[in-house]
Amino acid sequence: MAVPKKRKSKSKVRSHRAHHAIGKPNLVPCSNCSAFILSHRVCPACGFYNGKLVVAPKIKKSKQEE
Repeated sequence: MAVPKKRKSKSKVRSHRAHHAIGKPNLVPCSNCSAFILSHRVCPACGFYNGKLVVAPKIKKSKQEE
C-alpha cells in the first residue's frame, strides 16, 4: 500500500479540504402546491408526485383537539 514519504503541512491539508463543505440542497417548487421540495420525491405538503396523488397528506392535530 502506498504511504506518503513526507508529512503534508497544515496549509496543504486545509486547502485540500476546502472543497469538502456540504452544499445547499437543490429545492424545486411542487407542481401541485408550489411548496419547495427535493426533486424526484413525493411532496410532504400535498402528497403528489409527477401530477398524481401518491400519499395522503398528513393532517397536523392542534393542541386544542387533543
